[in-house]
Amino acid sequence: MMNVKRPCGVFDTNYGLDTAIIRTKAHWTLLILGVLSTFLIPYAFFSPHWLGWITETCIVIIAVLGLYFVTGLCGQISLGQAAFMAVGAYVTVILIDLTGMSFWLSLPIAAVTTGFVSVLFGFSSLRVKGFYLAMATLAAQFIILWMITHPPFSRWTGGFDGLTAYEPAIGPISFATPEALFFLVLISMWLVIFFTKNITRTRPGRAFIAIRDSDLAAEVLGINIFRYKILAFFLAGVLAGIAGGLFSAYSLRITPDNFHLDKSIWYLGMLIVGGSGSVVGAVCGVVFLRFLLEFTVIFGPYINAIPVIGPYIANYAGAIAFSLTIIIFLIFEPRGINHRWETFKNYYRLHPFSY
Repeated sequence: MMNVKRPCGVFDTNYGLDTAIIRTKAHWTLLILGVLSTFLIPYAFFSPHWLGWITETCIVIIAVLGLYFVTGLCGQISLGQAAFMAVGAYVTVILIDLTGMSFWLSLPIAAVTTGFVSVLFGFSSLRVKGFYLAMATLAAQFIILWMITHPPFSRWTGGFDGLTAYEPAIGPISFATPEALFFLVLISMWLVIFFTKNITRTRPGRAFIAIRDSDLAAEVLGINIFRYKILAFFLAGVLAGIAGGLFSAYSLRITPDNFHLDKSIWYLGMLIVGGSGSVVGAVCGVVFLRFLLEFTVIFGPYINAIPVIGPYIANYAGAIAFSLTIIIFLIFEPRGINHRWETFKNYYRLHPFSY
C-alpha cells in the first residue's frame, strides 16, 4: 500500500522498508548527528544551572516514556508515576545502604521492583478503566508516599527527612561531577527512547495499540487483555524505577516532597501536550512544559512587582501556566505537538502539491 503522505517516487519495496522508522541515508545522517550533538551540551557554554536543568529534563523524559506505555500505547490512565519513581529512588538508595552493593546493580533491581509494585496497582485495570482507573492509580500515589513516611518502612526510608543518596562510580571513575552525571543520564535516555520507539513494531506493541483502540475488539481477535495490560504497567514501572534511581544520583538527597501528586499530574500533562500516542510527542511535551515552568521562575520577580495581585500570581505562576496550556491544547490541538510536527513534515515533503 502506498503512503500518500510521501513524495512521489518514494515507496516501499519490502516489508522491512514498510516497518522502518528511518528510511533514507539523509535521515540516518541527521539522526546520528543529532544524537552526537547532545553529547556536546556540557561543552556548549551552558551554565551549571542549565546543565542541571537539562539533566533533570532527561530524567523526566524517561519517567514520561514509562507513562507512554500505559496511557499512550495501552490507553490506560495512571496518576501514580511520581510515586513509582519514589519506589525506584528509595529502593536504589536502601540497597546501597543495607547491602553495600554498587549503584549499577541496585538500579536494575530497583527498576524491576518498581515494575512489580506498578503491577500490583495495575490489576485494577482489568476491571475498571477511564475515570475509575485514574482513581485507582491515584490511590497508589497516596499509599506509596504514606508507606514511605510511616512505620515500619520509615525505619529504612528516613520518613519525612528522607535519605542521602550516593554518587555512581566505576572503580576509581566517579560520576560526581555534573558533566559526568549528565552523560550517564543522557545515555540512559537515548537507550530508553530507542526501546520505546521500537516497541510498537513488536507483537506486544501492536497488542497495546489494539487494546487502546478497543479492548473488546482486541479480545475478540485473541489478544490476551490480562497479559498485555499487566505488561504495560510493568514496563511503565520499570522506566519509572530507572528514572527514580537516576534522580537519586542527581539530587543526592531524596525526600517524599520530591514525588508529590503534582509531579504525577505534570507528567500526564506532558504526555497530553506532546501527543500521547508518540515517543516524539512525549519528549516534546516534557521539554515544552519544563521550559514553560522555567520561564515562570525567570519572570516571577517581574510578575511579583505588579501592585496588589502580583505576589499572588507569582506564587502560582507555574500552576496557572500549566493549567492554561492543558486547556488550550485540549481545545485547539488535542493530538498534541507531535500532530503539528507530522502536519508540517507532510507539508514540506509534498510542497508545492496539495495532496
